[in-house]
Amino acid sequence: MNQANTSLTLNNQTMELLRYPARLQHKSLQAWDAADQYLINHLHESGLIAVNQPLIFNDEFGALGCFLATQQPVWVTDSKVAQLALEQNLARNGLPLEGITQVNSLSPLPYAPLVLLKLPKSVAMLEYQLQQIRQLASPDTQIIAAGKVNQVTSSILALFEKYIGETKTSLAVKKSRLIFSRATAPCIEARADLLSWPLENTPFTLRHHANVFARNQLDIGARFFLEHLPEVSGKQVIDLGCGNGVLGLSLLHNSQPGSLTLVDESYMAVESARLNIETNLPDQASVCQFIWSNCLEQVQQRADTVVCNPPFHQQNTITDHIAWQMFTDSFDRLSKGGELRIVGNRHLDYPQKLKRLFGGYQVVAANNKFSILSAVKK
Repeated sequence: MNQANTSLTLNNQTMELLRYPARLQHKSLQAWDAADQYLINHLHESGLIAVNQPLIFNDEFGALGCFLATQQPVWVTDSKVAQLALEQNLARNGLPLEGITQVNSLSPLPYAPLVLLKLPKSVAMLEYQLQQIRQLASPDTQIIAAGKVNQVTSSILALFEKYIGETKTSLAVKKSRLIFSRATAPCIEARADLLSWPLENTPFTLRHHANVFARNQLDIGARFFLEHLPEVSGKQVIDLGCGNGVLGLSLLHNSQPGSLTLVDESYMAVESARLNIETNLPDQASVCQFIWSNCLEQVQQRADTVVCNPPFHQQNTITDHIAWQMFTDSFDRLSKGGELRIVGNRHLDYPQKLKRLFGGYQVVAANNKFSILSAVKK
C-alpha cells in the first residue's frame, strides 16, 4: 500500500487514514479528498477548529471525525461503511471512540454551534439534511458545506438558500469549494421525506427514505431479477444489499421462506425495507430481520439462499471490491448446497468472480443488458 495514500498532514497534525475495509483499499484511492482538506484548513485558519461539539454529516471515511475528535463531535451517517471506517481510523490514530457521539441518519439531532456537511451524492438526502440543520440552527450557527466544484451548482446553492438562508461560496481550491450558509430562512419541518409509488403488477406500495437507491422508480436490474427469483419455501434466505426490500417482499409474497434477513449498508435502506414489509405483508414480518451491515460482516446466521443486486460504485467511485466482498461473504455464510443468485450488468466480470469462488456458475437468464447468475456451494 502506498504511504502517500494513507498519511494526511494538515496544520502540523498527521493522521493515518484508510478506507474501509482496509484490506480491499486500492493503492490509488484515499480515505479523504480535497474537500476534506479544504474544510479542515479553513477551520484552522478561522479558529473554528476549537469549537466544541460540532455536528458532522456525511464523513465518508472518518477524516473529519479524526481531525475533530478532541472536540467531541456529533457524527451523523447513513453508511455502515463510513461508521466502520471512522472507528478503524480513530483506533489507528490512538483517538478515543468514546469522545464521538455517533448518530444514524434518521435520529433527532442536538443543537450545535458549528455544522459541517460533506455534500452527499443524493439531492433528496441533501434536502432532508438541510431541513434537519435548519431546525436546530440559529442565525449564529456556523454552517459550512464542502464538495467538489462540479457538485456546487446553482441548483444546489438554491437548496441552501431555500432551506437554510443566506448562502455564499468560497473560491475553488484543488477543484473543491466551500459553502457558507446562515439560518435566516423560515423553518420547514424536517421529515423522513418518504416517497411512495405502487409496485407494478402487485398490490404493494413501496415507500422510500431519502437516501435509498432507485428511490424514484424500480431500477431495471431489479425489474429483471423479479422475473427470475429462486424458489425459497422453507429456506433461510438473505437479501444482501436489500435497498427498498423489493426482492425480499417478492420472495415473501411468492414463497414461504423459513426466515428472511434483509441487509444493507444504508441505514435508510434498511428502514425502508422494514417499512415496506411491515406495511405490505404484516403477517409475514415475524419471519424477517433487518440488519445494518457492511456486506455480511454484522450478520451471523447461515443461509440456504442469498439473493443480491450488487452495486458497482462506492459514493462517486466506480469499484468492484464491494461485489467481491458480497460474493465472498455469501460463500462463507451459505450452507453446503446453498445458492447465491445475483443480477449484474453483462459487461461486469461477475462470472469469473463466481467461478473463482464457487468453482462454477449457471446463467439463469440474460437480456441485452443484464445477466442473472446462480452459483452453488459444493
